[in-house]
Amino acid sequence: KFSRIITEYVSKFMIEYPISNNASLIVSHGQTIFHQPEKSFTTQIGCGATLSALTNKTVVCDLRTYDVALGGQGAPLVPFGEKYLFLEYNTFLNIGGICNISINHPDKVEAYDVCPGNTLLNLLAMQDGYNYDENGNIARSGQINTELLFQLSEIEYCKKALPKSLGTEHIMNEWWQIINNKNLYTADAMTTVVEHIAIELGKALKNSSVMVTGGGALNSYLMERIAVHANSEIIIPSREMIEFKEALIIAFVGLNRYLGRNNFYSSVTGAHRDNMGGAIYG
Repeated sequence: KFSRIITEYVSKFMIEYPISNNASLIVSHGQTIFHQPEKSFTTQIGCGATLSALTNKTVVCDLRTYDVALGGQGAPLVPFGEKYLFLEYNTFLNIGGICNISINHPDKVEAYDVCPGNTLLNLLAMQDGYNYDENGNIARSGQINTELLFQLSEIEYCKKALPKSLGTEHIMNEWWQIINNKNLYTADAMTTVVEHIAIELGKALKNSSVMVTGGGALNSYLMERIAVHANSEIIIPSREMIEFKEALIIAFVGLNRYLGRNNFYSSVTGAHRDNMGGAIYG
């Protein structure tokens, strides 16, 4: 069913942008529903075979599984694309459902999931009937709860050594459970979560110029708090780049799989070796 929904969107895109009909390859990340690399599994739903059959295009999918089979985290995916597509930067922060960073050192790429991002903020916004906290307005109106802030900072993942990556189930079982148990006003919980995110990112971003993308880059209050805690120059690109950078990189990762090139760095994921992730259909 999910693959057929994806196909509908791809078909609409091809109608709206006829030049895309000339494309010979579709790269589908799918939707992550389980991610527990410490137990050697990760699952992204979305059947590449179905998508290929219905669009009559070659499809690359299931990008993460091979890296996990090699002992890696299967994440993050984007450092590979950042290294080759954005040569003017060396530090990247993506604030989507999860906050992840990547740093291009002269001899290696370092990248990992730092902490939750919009997953928590959107859940809190929904408690007040909103899909998200536009510009961070709800968070800006609240007060920090120091007890909750301390409890969030004590979550084991925040102290865990690299490599590491987060799944939605980790966020729900740890962060969200702690937040729910406090029974705070939404604004106060939101303010505290924003502060937690900013503090954790501040620890990760040190003396660097960082390109920020993902939906969180549009949250002005969150960006202000990150600037307070991070000793870094915060660079926010165009809205198109904020919204589509990850999709562009996923396409690049899949293209390299199609061309038979490695697209995962062991220095990022902790796998036994650099590897080539993705299944090909069509």
